[in-house]
Amino acid sequence: MKLTWLGHACFALEHDGYRIVTDPYTGVDGYPELHTTAHEVYCSHQHADHNAVQCVTILPPRKNPFTVREIPSFHDDKNGTLRGKNTIRIFTAGNVSVAHMGDLGHSLTPQMKDALADVNAVLIPVGGYYTIGAEQAKQICDTLKVPCVVPMHYFHPPYGLPVIGKVDDFLKLWPEHQIHRLNTSSFELTPETSGVIVPAFTE
Repeated sequence: MKLTWLGHACFALEHDGYRIVTDPYTGVDGYPELHTTAHEVYCSHQHADHNAVQCVTILPPRKNPFTVREIPSFHDDKNGTLRGKNTIRIFTAGNVSVAHMGDLGHSLTPQMKDALADVNAVLIPVGGYYTIGAEQAKQICDTLKVPCVVPMHYFHPPYGLPVIGKVDDFLKLWPEHQIHRLNTSSFELTPETSGVIVPAFTE
């Protein structure tokens, strides 16, 4: 599966010519307006920085190789009373699965941990303020023992919301040899992919 970070919490997932985009954004400080294509679009919740479906041009239909599982969750640690609901989605194609955590705002329940037990990669917010922060994200990754971790939803000047933390706050919690900073926005996810992968944002 090919994963491409499009900025903020937005990713494109591609397999066998089929392209999914999740959490397209608009109005996020520093980022240019998003313009991309997909056969399908998913949004973890209905905030403008995650549901800008108007920024995605829908491609002609073709056979979909993906299966999608959904895990209900919340955008905060008050059962959604502060910021509403959030949907974690697990996308599976070929022989790999990736979980997009959306704007997760709380620790995982035992049921969530069970549902996420076999994923190959997790796309997880690390910036805090509106979501879980660096330390809580690290705890979740450690609990899941997921082979591949991709941080998202952080501030990297001039891109992102200035009130949230930087990715370095998350990366300093990991051994240096496990961190892989890319010079491209894309990478191939295989069953052997491991470590903390930090794609580059490219306009």
